[in-house]
Amino acid sequence: MNCNDINQALIEGSIASRLWPEVEEHLRNCARCRELVGALSAAVPEASPSPATLRQIERGIVADLRPVRPIAPKLSIFGAFIGIFISVAALGVYRLGAFALGVMSPLQTCVILGALAISTGLLAYSLVNQMVPGSRHRIPPGRLPFGIAISLAIAIAVLFQFQHEQNFWAKSWACIRAGTSIGALAAVPLWFVLRRGAVLSPAMTGAATGLLAGLVGTTALEIHCPNLDARHILVAHLGVAMLGAITGFLFGLAVENKIMSRRP
Repeated sequence: MNCNDINQALIEGSIASRLWPEVEEHLRNCARCRELVGALSAAVPEASPSPATLRQIERGIVADLRPVRPIAPKLSIFGAFIGIFISVAALGVYRLGAFALGVMSPLQTCVILGALAISTGLLAYSLVNQMVPGSRHRIPPGRLPFGIAISLAIAIAVLFQFQHEQNFWAKSWACIRAGTSIGALAAVPLWFVLRRGAVLSPAMTGAATGLLAGLVGTTALEIHCPNLDARHILVAHLGVAMLGAITGFLFGLAVENKIMSRRP
């Protein structure tokens, strides 16, 4: 019996009783192993927190507990997002007019409005899952806004021609101003729906919500604005959605930082 045998026996969890005489003999001659076996064999006193410590832990747990309402069914939340989108977009078209439908071809109308409808549905579905912790995301919510922006930009570049126009920035600014106003109007009821859920990543959810609100303005502009220049549509129409996404991200990031600063 040597030191390695003692170490192996301790690693395995016990020293066989039939070997104990050999172990005792080795321990009498080896101070290192005797000290090691003594340390591992010593009884560990059971440590339990004092009543005062338990009361302090309890007070810390219940200090910020607040009653909450159950989260609405996902289908109801999804319907609320779609209802807000359609209502505000229709209001914007009613105020601005639907002049673009008369100048776009049936293919352009169907494809661009279909792409906007699909993007809206994907964003609304993603936001519903972000409101309910533990939900399964078929498309990563952090990548979805980028995918939607790139897909819409490609669709616009393919459907419409790039033309040279006079007073490009002045005309673009008029559409951006009208579209952002509609997007801001849509953001208010969207926020009231979002606050009924349990959002874990305000920055990511803010970007998706801002993009959804911006797409309301983009949709209204696509139905209203008769300017079919691809550059104008990318900058002034799709740009409204991008501004909404950036604004939502920055707002959510500020909320996230404020929450983190309150934590000890």
